[in-house]
Amino acid sequence: MLRHFIHVLDFSKDELLRIMELTAMLKRADKDGACPRLLSGASLGMIFEEPSTRTRVSFEVAMTKLGGHALYLRPGEIHLGARESIADTARVVSRMVDVIEARTLKHQTVLDLAKYATVPVINGLTDFNHPTQVLCDVFSMTEHAPKGKKLEDLKLVFVGDATNVCVSLMFICARMGMSFTQAAPEKYQVSQAHRDLVREAAAESGASISFSDDPAAAVADADFIYTDLWWWIGQESEIPDRQAAFMPKFQVNAGLMAKAPPTARFMHCLPASRGVEATDEVMDGPQSIILDQSENRLHTEKALLVWFVYPRLKKPSDALLARHRGIAEDFLSDFM
Repeated sequence: MLRHFIHVLDFSKDELLRIMELTAMLKRADKDGACPRLLSGASLGMIFEEPSTRTRVSFEVAMTKLGGHALYLRPGEIHLGARESIADTARVVSRMVDVIEARTLKHQTVLDLAKYATVPVINGLTDFNHPTQVLCDVFSMTEHAPKGKKLEDLKLVFVGDATNVCVSLMFICARMGMSFTQAAPEKYQVSQAHRDLVREAAAESGASISFSDDPAAAVADADFIYTDLWWWIGQESEIPDRQAAFMPKFQVNAGLMAKAPPTARFMHCLPASRGVEATDEVMDGPQSIILDQSENRLHTEKALLVWFVYPRLKKPSDALLARHRGIAEDFLSDFM
């Protein structure tokens, strides 16, 4: 059955744990300079409706390290939804690549690509969610968890606006049985509609999902303190109101970090507006793991590509390879 990586709630806790186990395995291999070329000859089509640093670099380098090839496809170079329907783009590109990664402005675009594609589609970010980022984040948390704590013991506090990353962290915490708190002014907290989406998963896993307008109280027992941009594309007109609502109470600075346990770690998906949602002192400080997070995007993407593509690849025998090479060489010899 063809499966896509669109939403973490489409996967069981066990499946997500297995992908993270594969992430760790491939990361160790990479550190040894021995990343297995499991996707030799495979191709990845990367559709980007907006620029990206971590998502583009991580997917392209991941595919190269695995022995495959990645193609960067941006607006103006393909006719996605413009001179060609999304359905036709999905069908055509599927005939030429083994997997599609898509970073789109609207979530419906990724859903439509997955509907018509005949190869796996991986969601590289939409206005609704960012599943590759938060899978990487939970993997990073397992690497930096306080000694003796299991995944289910961890408390993540997100300080800031209900961005697609914030919502996605809530989704994955609900699935994994973790504790999630968003600390933000009530106006900028996760919507009720999005909260309703995790009710069943949280009940099943035993996760704790909560919301607060008191960041100091929220981080008092936090294992990880996470923040993101306070405004995004299309919200520029709201910047003065957002700054007034969040600053200084919801800025992650040395004072707020001091309210948390000394073992707490600081996280940010990047890019950041330094000096706005978080200070340089925190971002570059000893509790920060933001660069580990960024690197782990590479290892997470490797695991996702292998998980979805490797089982679908044809693995011809040496004899079959030799046969087809011989046929082609015999044909060409008539003209040489």
